[in-house]
Amino acid sequence: MVPRSDIEPVIASVVAQSVLNKTPVFKAGKEGEPLIVGPVVFRIVRHVTYTIYFMPARSIGTATISFGLVSIPTKLYTTNESSGDIHFNMLHDADGSRLKQQYICTKCNEVVDREHTVKGYEHAKGQYVILSADELKALDAVASQTIALEEFVPASAVDPLFVEKSYYLGPDKGGERAYKLIRDAMVDTGLVGIASYAARGKQYIVCLRPFHEGLIVHQLRYAQEVKPWSEVPMPDLPELKPAEINLAKQIIQQIQHETWDPKKYKDDVQERMMDLINKKVEGQEITVVPEAPAGKVIDLMAALKASLGMAGKDDDRKPAVAAESKDEAPKKKVAKKK
Repeated sequence: MVPRSDIEPVIASVVAQSVLNKTPVFKAGKEGEPLIVGPVVFRIVRHVTYTIYFMPARSIGTATISFGLVSIPTKLYTTNESSGDIHFNMLHDADGSRLKQQYICTKCNEVVDREHTVKGYEHAKGQYVILSADELKALDAVASQTIALEEFVPASAVDPLFVEKSYYLGPDKGGERAYKLIRDAMVDTGLVGIASYAARGKQYIVCLRPFHEGLIVHQLRYAQEVKPWSEVPMPDLPELKPAEINLAKQIIQQIQHETWDPKKYKDDVQERMMDLINKKVEGQEITVVPEAPAGKVIDLMAALKASLGMAGKDDDRKPAVAAESKDEAPKKKVAKKK
């Protein structure tokens, strides 16, 4: 049996060449002997992707933190791991060929090439003001690549609602000491930095905070981009009984943990999707699993008491079952007179 450490580099190289050249995959070693084709090639590609996951992160850009008169060169890294994402292509159901999108004019019903398109803003129904590419470019923010710190606030002051994206910040060459300085200073003070940042023609507001032994920067939404809570219609909520609150607290305490471990949560939908894809690639028959019926809570106290007994049983949790109403209660058998 060939050791895994010996064959993985060969597989990675061969599969990469196959994808680039659009040729069948062959095993390096015995000349002309084909590697397992079909569904197994698909699994190999996924395995190689999974192996790449452990490679050092590659910087997606640079930024300089402006801290008083101190400039700290840093490198930006994405926080998203997209190698496990499942992407679908739109195909023609008749022959399975891939489809392409086209722009069609709603007036003349002709296909319009991208070079003949312009951008317009609809200021009234069916009325547009057209902006040229030069006009739009003149409005773009100048990409300074500088994270200009403007204020420091308590970490709790930045509501997670405002966080849109996150990026890791690593020290660039020559900035290690200043990088550690600002990181440790924020740890000691319990504060995070709020800064402006211009990139890709846009102006952003960001939050800089310590993360593990380094820094992380959060791209924040502007105030006008967040809907106020006051827009949510709220009816008059009923008064709760002390017994109900106490039972709810007991349930919370039973499943309370000091820390949160994200690794214990899995994307079951994605796993089922990959299993379905593998089976279809292999030509297996697909069976649809029926949905579990969802129960309705009729008696709040009964549901709380039932939940209290189920709390903490992670392995065999079941959906809540509707509490029986008085009308549906089973009738007692009446003894027949002899």
